[in-house]
Amino acid sequence: MVIKTDLCNYTEYRIFPGHGQKFIAKDAKVHFFISAKADALFHQRIKPVKLRWTQAWRRMNKKGKVEEGAKKKTRKAQKFQKAIVGMSLDDLKKKKAQKPELRQAREAAAKEAKARAAQKSSASKGTKAVAPKSKGKMDKAATKIPAGGGKNFKGKK
Repeated sequence: MVIKTDLCNYTEYRIFPGHGQKFIAKDAKVHFFISAKADALFHQRIKPVKLRWTQAWRRMNKKGKVEEGAKKKTRKAQKFQKAIVGMSLDDLKKKKAQKPELRQAREAAAKEAKARAAQKSSASKGTKAVAPKSKGKMDKAATKIPAGGGKNFKGKK
């Protein structure tokens, strides 16, 4: 046999037939309360979430029913390789696949070539390096420090 039960508007407990109180507000809203205690607390405007024994508090504080499937699973970030500005992805994979000795030899050769190029360019710059002449008034104005140490002076004046 099925018994018709109502829910308490305050505590959210089930109210069986022959129990509880019915309150009808001025706006014709019907409220069922399981006990006079729930009725009194409702009329004092005490929020059910603040009381530990109500279902609203239990729901708010995640007590009682815990569904395993509802919990969020955290995903591990997958490693992903992208091409760099100077190299394509295929070149990167080839370089990783090389044996470390070969890679070190290639890098050493590349460093040597860079060093030679740097020496060559510095030698050619040394012969042509002539500073352009500038007017004397501009140099003095640029190097002159204002009296009083300037804006950022933090000592005694």
